[in-house]
Amino acid sequence: MLNYGQNQYLKTQVATVNNLQLVVLLYEGAIKYLRQAEEGIEEKNIEKRNNNIQRALDIIDELKNALNLSQGGEIARSLLALYLFMNNHLMMANIKNEAGKIQEVCKMLSTLKEAWQSVASQPDLKKHISESTRPSGIRI
Repeated sequence: MLNYGQNQYLKTQVATVNNLQLVVLLYEGAIKYLRQAEEGIEEKNIEKRNNNIQRALDIIDELKNALNLSQGGEIARSLLALYLFMNNHLMMANIKNEAGKIQEVCKMLSTLKEAWQSVASQPDLKKHISESTRPSGIRI
């Protein structure tokens, strides 16, 4: 659990980043929660596993809901399919207590995070990303 100072820092960080940086932070958060869920499996701690998988699922749902399918074209449709796959995979991991499925989703999220970091580091691409819509409602 975060203490008050850590929580305030995190809220400030999220409130002051652009959309590309926010997507990267969301991927990092999902990966962090999934690693904690793996620890829960190793420790045979059902509550830890379940709570962290649920937090990762919340983030993936937020990423899914932030997709603009009408303007995003094939990339948005592919991301939607990938997020739905991750959702199903994590639900099965939670039901069957399978760390392997969590690791697979972590690898996918890491790859996506690296891709978004690459986009965020290219000024020409950054200016084409609208700053007007931001994912909201993420539980931190």
